[in-house]
Amino acid sequence: MRGVIMHTAGDVRVEERDDPRIVEPTDAIVRLTATCVCGSDLWPYRGVEPADHQVMGHEYVGVVEEIGSEVKTLKVGDFVVGSFVISDNTCEICRAGYQSKCVQGSFVAQTIGTQAEKARIPLADGTLVATPGQPAPELIPSLLAASDVLGTGWFAAVAAGAGPGKTVAVVGDGAVGLMGVLAARQLGAQRIIAMSRHPERQKLARFYGATDIVEERGEEGVAKIKELTNGLGAHSVIEAVGTQEATMQAIKATRPGGHLGFVGVNYDVSIPGIDLFFSGIHVQGGPAPVRRYLPDLIQLIWDRKIDPGKVFDLTLPLDQAAEGYRAMDERRATKVLLTL
Repeated sequence: MRGVIMHTAGDVRVEERDDPRIVEPTDAIVRLTATCVCGSDLWPYRGVEPADHQVMGHEYVGVVEEIGSEVKTLKVGDFVVGSFVISDNTCEICRAGYQSKCVQGSFVAQTIGTQAEKARIPLADGTLVATPGQPAPELIPSLLAASDVLGTGWFAAVAAGAGPGKTVAVVGDGAVGLMGVLAARQLGAQRIIAMSRHPERQKLARFYGATDIVEERGEEGVAKIKELTNGLGAHSVIEAVGTQEATMQAIKATRPGGHLGFVGVNYDVSIPGIDLFFSGIHVQGGPAPVRRYLPDLIQLIWDRKIDPGKVFDLTLPLDQAAEGYRAMDERRATKVLLTL
């Protein structure tokens, strides 16, 4: 089969890989219908994470082609959406709703690589969720978004305490930030402030429910948020970037007693303890437990109540994956869908 391999930073190729096969009785083989490039894939692409002939990709939808003898909830022919973290969905941590930290968990990006024609998904019952039927083609992008960015944005909004009567500020206008806007809207937030300097992303943020746009960053961005909130800061802040500036901006934009949900993968971020101590805020984040939300998100998409698929603004065939990486690295694309 064909699959994306990152030989080293900046060197992405589509090459022949071995077809996956059932190894454990809890495995499923999925023939992928669509996959995509994630903002976190840019970390190894830019040399922040090591990459040495690394299989790439962790967002995926497709049709079950084969199942192991112990798979009970899926059957051959099912169309499925999978989380970017493998989980059994039965351990104590999973049952508490944190499947991304499952005791048997592993990252799809590091072990499987779903920018490919097929994938072996371990712990299939706990990782994959079947759709109500075969989806219409126009639903595929939205279902693919549920595999990571939608679920991640949703977790960020929940962690930030977004809800009725709340003002939510979203730091980051990439795919996850935009999905945080969508989630905050669905959770009933009264006001949603999207922090963005890019007109096309501002337009999409408005589509997903943003009521205000703030273009300032850093201390100026914090000052603007406070100006819009009677000097108090937002009740709920989503941090969806992972840089030092974005992290501190998010902390300082959260009002005392407010909630910060952070889901930007952060490298070399250092939070002064005294700043966090005196902020007086609630903080929760990390790898999103997408599996917790998948059944509900799939149903919202199936019922056409949300349209997260609009976050894909460039579609390319798998063979042109290298161009997809370049486009996202150069910010010519918010998120790239790869067709198979």
